[in-house]
Amino acid sequence: MKPVILAGGTGSRLWPKSRAALPKQFLSLTSDKTMIQETVTRLNGLSHDAPIIICNEAHRFLVAEQMRQINIEDSDIILEPVGRNTAPAIALAALNATENGEDPVLLVLAADHLIKDSKTFQAKIKDAEKLALEGKLVTFGIVPTEAHTGYGYIKSGDSVNLGFKVRQFVEKPDLPTAKQYIDSGEYFWNSGMFMFKASTYLTELKKYNPEILAICKKATSETQRDLDFIRIQEDIFKTCPDDSIDYAVMEKTESAVMVTLDAGWSDVGSWSSLWETGEKDENGNVVVGDTLLENTKNSYVNSEHRFVSVIGLENVVVVETKDAVMVANKNDSQHIKNVVNHLKSNKRPEFEFHREVFRPWGSYDSIDNGGRFKVKRITVKPGEKLSVQMHHHRAEHWVVVSGTANVTVDDNVNLLTENQSVYIPIGAVHSLENPGKIPLELIEVQSGAYLDEDDIVRFSDRYGRSPK
Repeated sequence: MKPVILAGGTGSRLWPKSRAALPKQFLSLTSDKTMIQETVTRLNGLSHDAPIIICNEAHRFLVAEQMRQINIEDSDIILEPVGRNTAPAIALAALNATENGEDPVLLVLAADHLIKDSKTFQAKIKDAEKLALEGKLVTFGIVPTEAHTGYGYIKSGDSVNLGFKVRQFVEKPDLPTAKQYIDSGEYFWNSGMFMFKASTYLTELKKYNPEILAICKKATSETQRDLDFIRIQEDIFKTCPDDSIDYAVMEKTESAVMVTLDAGWSDVGSWSSLWETGEKDENGNVVVGDTLLENTKNSYVNSEHRFVSVIGLENVVVVETKDAVMVANKNDSQHIKNVVNHLKSNKRPEFEFHREVFRPWGSYDSIDNGGRFKVKRITVKPGEKLSVQMHHHRAEHWVVVSGTANVTVDDNVNLLTENQSVYIPIGAVHSLENPGKIPLELIEVQSGAYLDEDDIVRFSDRYGRSPK
């Protein structure tokens, strides 16, 4: 068995926590681990190969670092140059899995789902694997707990060994229709999880959507391996149809079967779903972080950075981060996407980035800024190095707070320790490296007429990033 983890998407309905540069699959929302880490470790105890992870270019270092943190260092990370939905993504994984003549059973999982009962989930995986080895395309149908309008549904057909034939896939219904589905007992939530042999999927894809398979084969005919990453041919993959696996294959194939699953599943698609699945206090509130609630009921309050108090409210969502606060009626939390679209159209940085931004070498936190200055706290991991670079419009002053910094400014190399500093003039070619065994912490003060992040000219970079 080979897990395939789909790690694309932006999770915009979980703004302000989830943002384009750090979406929900890379956040710790339901435990101390991030959601993608939970997805992988949930399989511990099952016999399986290292996973294939599909993500976009911008998130590649997040995936590699978060896998390293849970001791997964031999996974294949396939980079999608553009998003083309689940059918092409799974095709890329299936082609990768079969390139050496092997034909594993693929367990296709979203990176951002919650499953509370891992034991039951693993038992159902074993059932699904038996069906997959018989040439079936297995989907997991979630036993519904309510008439939910946010999920698609699967209508079950005749029973087969360990599961049911799939009679129909249906789109998200309105509430009266959802209630009819639940009352009938024949409908299950569509989880978006699948299991099948790699060859079975490729055969069915060729039968029902040959264009997707042909383009994916062509795009992977000459791949480039870079560190942990597999790059496919962008110009070819861009021409691929944008289709889900349901539409491209599952709704058409005669080999679709469903295994039912009742294991505390949620797609964590909104703040209200985190309230539904969270541990509630005596007033029905779910709280995270430094909070104080008075006369407040049935609410979700999440504080990341500051103390948050909520008084005299009911059925609300309050989420605080370092640079944004979001307050919503819990019943309207689906509309957060409208706020995100507004931020994107107005080119607000809060659409894409948090105040703290993660890089392959560490992170930086923009702690203050003004008309001609910006102050950052920079953390460089042991043994890591920023690119050799220069700036046209800003000078920088670095003050070491802890750790050791190896700093190069033009032809001068200096080793700085705590309380020592260095000045980098406009136009100076410079680099920063942490040669020590502990994280390097420093304060950077930028000054100049233009302080945006695109004022970087890279001359060399160990992480393969572009010159700008």
